[in-house]
Amino acid sequence: MQIYISTKVKGRHEDIMEQFDRDLFEALEPPVGKMEIVEFTGSKTGDKVHLRFLSPIKADWVSKITEDYQDKDQSYFIDVGTELPWPLKQWRHKHIVRQLTENSAEIIDQISFSSGSKPLDIMIYPILYGMFSLRKPIYKRFFK
Repeated sequence: MQIYISTKVKGRHEDIMEQFDRDLFEALEPPVGKMEIVEFTGSKTGDKVHLRFLSPIKADWVSKITEDYQDKDQSYFIDVGTELPWPLKQWRHKHIVRQLTENSAEIIDQISFSSGSKPLDIMIYPILYGMFSLRKPIYKRFFK
């Protein structure tokens, strides 16, 4: 299944992408449950993100940054899940920052996921969509 969420923010895409760091990642922590960042090496190809959910479920989530790119119009990086909590079996998240005007940009969360079961994917979709929609006000506060 696919999720696509767009948020308009202020700034240059290069500067915004530089701030996709541990501080922003901590600010994006979901408001429900407890999570710890076990490892965060960055947002460049070869980097790794390892999260440990402590509640309401106990599970590890490990993603590897498989690609990053930047040109005059946009920046992006892609994380692919290598260890995912049940029921997820596949995860690919493309973080895109596209320049709109001289001092405004669009952050796009483009997510593909699968549990291996279409009915289960349909049930998971609103939960994931809701969680990632919560990023919109955080992005707006971070990039003003």
